Amino acid sequence: MEKKNIVWHQHPVDKAHRAAMKKQRPCLLWFTGLSGSGKSTIAGAVEHKLAELYHHTYLMDGDNVRYGLCGDLGFGDADRNENIRRVGEVANLMVDAGLIVLTAFISPFRDNRAAVRRMLQQHEFIEVFIDTSIEECEKRDPKGLYKKARAGEIKNFTGIDSPYEAPQIPEITILNSNISIEDAADQVIDYLDKNGYLKTHREKCCA
Repeated sequence: MEKKNIVWHQHPVDKAHRAAMKKQRPCLLWFTGLSGSGKSTIAGAVEHKLAELYHHTYLMDGDNVRYGLCGDLGFGDADRNENIRRVGEVANLMVDAGLIVLTAFISPFRDNRAAVRRMLQQHEFIEVFIDTSIEECEKRDPKGLYKKARAGEIKNFTGIDSPYEAPQIPEITILNSNISIEDAADQVIDYLDKNGYLKTHREKCCA
């Protein structure tokens, strides 16, 4: 079916209505960084803090998405591009639903991240750069992937034989060395709080 025959249907309940019901300003927190940088761990800690503040969230993790939505994709450049495109489209729908969405993906290419930013409205895309040196990531190597990449068992591995293009002007940069997960997560929460994304009082839901 050609796109010219598709007509967008405008529903009576819109993003603003859904966000108002949730008492929050929807956005997409895009965590990017090398494998082993701490993206998923920090994103999970941020979501936990938001849940304690009774906010409505959803976390999309790179490995988890590869089990379903992107299970048919490999790790060459073309498939990586498609992986991020799909994730961006789904995240955009979730933001439209009024959620605070968190994604943890290496997403090594600036063009891909910029393309996702363009899908959303102004100030809805928040790039969170987990700035961890490759030396530190390789030292941690929680999944043993760097060891396999160095041995030639994994091809197109970011930081080894495939490039990582670090963000140039991210909204948030976390230098993830000699810092606790708690403090790293607090940097993100403070940004959201100061910029009006968290509209409710900062009280724990179960206090």
